[in-house]
Amino acid sequence: MQQTVLGNMKSQPEVLKYTLENQKVFVDPFVEIFQKHDIRKIFFLGSGTSYNVAHIAAYYFKQIVGIDASAQYPTVYKNYEKPDWTGMLRNDQILYVGISQSGTSVSTCEVMAHVKAEGCLTLAITSNLKSRITELADVSVHLLVGDELTPPETKGYTVSVLSVYLWAVGVAKAKGIYTEAQYDTALSQAEALVNQFQTVIEESEAWYDRNKVSIVGSDRIYVLGYGVDYGSMLEGVLKIGEMLRLPIAGYELEEFSHGPTMALNKMQTLFFIGSDDAEYERMLEFRNAYLKYSPRIHVITCKDLKGDDRDMVFSVKTNKYLAPLMYTVPFQFVAAKGAEEVHIDTNINPFEEPLAHYPSKEA
Repeated sequence: MQQTVLGNMKSQPEVLKYTLENQKVFVDPFVEIFQKHDIRKIFFLGSGTSYNVAHIAAYYFKQIVGIDASAQYPTVYKNYEKPDWTGMLRNDQILYVGISQSGTSVSTCEVMAHVKAEGCLTLAITSNLKSRITELADVSVHLLVGDELTPPETKGYTVSVLSVYLWAVGVAKAKGIYTEAQYDTALSQAEALVNQFQTVIEESEAWYDRNKVSIVGSDRIYVLGYGVDYGSMLEGVLKIGEMLRLPIAGYELEEFSHGPTMALNKMQTLFFIGSDDAEYERMLEFRNAYLKYSPRIHVITCKDLKGDDRDMVFSVKTNKYLAPLMYTVPFQFVAAKGAEEVHIDTNINPFEEPLAHYPSKEA
C-alpha cells in the first residue's frame, strides 16, 4: 500500500513508542562520546526539517546540559564559520552532529566532510545507516522512524525531537547534572506523553476540522514562536509551505510587532505557539491586541487557556521540553488536510531538479 502523509502522521503514536522503548540504540553511543571526550561545544547541522530539529536540540543542550550549543545551516557554517573563534578550545572538544533523515542531504554531507577533515568529532543520526552521511561520521546512530516515503517529513520530525531530547537527558545524567530521580522523572514524562499521543492526534485533527474554512481561505499565514518553540515555529512554516503552499512567514513573537503588524488584516491567519517559557504572558497580550485586526487568531498550547474553538488547547499536559512534539501536529493537519481541500497531491514533489539530495542507496 502506498504511503500517504496523513498515514505517516497518524502512525506517530506507534513510532514514538518504538523510539522510546529502543532508545539505547541511539542514546548509548551518543553518551559514550561525552564519556570518552571532553566535549565543551556542540554544533547541530541540518537542512529543512532537520534544521528545525537542530534548533530545538541546541536549546535542550544549553538549558538541560548547560553546554554551549548552536544550530547551523550547513552551507553557512562551511563558508563562514569555524569551530571556535576564541581559539580556546581544541577541535576534539567540539562535537558536530549531522541530522539527516535520508542521509543524503548534499549540504549536510558536505559540511560533515569539511569538519571531519579539520579533526573534529562527528556524529550522524539518520534513518538509513547505509547512506552517504554515515561515511563521513566517526559515529552513526539510527533514527528509528522507519520508512517515510512521502516528500514532506512528519513522523520524522517528531521522532527526531524525541531522540534529541533523550540525548540531552542521557548526557545530563552521565555528567551528574541530573540526579537519578530527575532522570527518571524526565523519562516518565516522555513516556506519559508518548502513551497519550493518540489523543494529541485526535484533538489536532478535530481542531483543524472546526477551523479549516477560515484557515484555508486565508490570504497569508503567520506563525509566531519563542523559546524552545522557535524551532516549532520553523517546522510549522515549513510544513504549510511544503503542502498547503499559501504565502506564509514565521517570526519570533516579539519581532512580529516590529513592522509586519502594519500588513495585518482580517484575511490573514496568525498562529501563536504558547510555550511555557518566559514570554507566555506577553504572548497573550499580543494575541488580545491582534484580535482587533483579524478574527483568525489561533493559540496552540497545552497550558490552561480561556479561549474558544479557534484555540488548540491540548488536554494532554507535559513540560516545555517535550511540548514541541505536540505543537507541530496541528500544523501537520493544516498542511496535509488543507492541501486535500484545494486538491494538492502531497505525495508528489512538483520540483524535479535534484539539487538538495544525493541519490539514495538501499537501506
